[in-house]
Amino acid sequence: MRLFLDKIAPEAWADAERFSAAVKRTTAESGLRDQEAELIKVRASQLNGCVFCLDLHARQARQAGVTQQQLDVLAAWRDAPIYSERERAALAVAEAATVLPLTEDSRADLFAAHAVLGEQDFVAAEWVAAAINLFNRVSILSEHPIQARDAAGKVVR
Repeated sequence: MRLFLDKIAPEAWADAERFSAAVKRTTAESGLRDQEAELIKVRASQLNGCVFCLDLHARQARQAGVTQQQLDVLAAWRDAPIYSERERAALAVAEAATVLPLTEDSRADLFAAHAVLGEQDFVAAEWVAAAINLFNRVSILSEHPIQARDAAGKVVR
């Protein structure tokens, strides 16, 4: 049985939530689009194998306007022509910030992403990636469960 880090240390969890809110404000002020931020969250969660965050952010991504097809082929985004240049840049940031240490290839991806996104959106994308990586680790270590849902997204009992 795992202990839920968020329940056992609620003060630390509250600080993590405040951090997340600050990142969300930074993102909103930068111009990074909700779809781009959610793609970052889903891709990082895929790479980390975080079931709870994948469940949550796939739903939030659809609500933000990410298509089901984009979610379906996200693991192969580099080969799929259905992502915009900005979405590709955001996904490159997600991967570079999640799969560490940085390599020559990931540094090149970050350089190219910066050129596409511009400084403010690029930095916001890095903060989104850093934040989701924190929450992935909390959920993985806590083994946060997910609930079964039907095709409409309603919890199945």
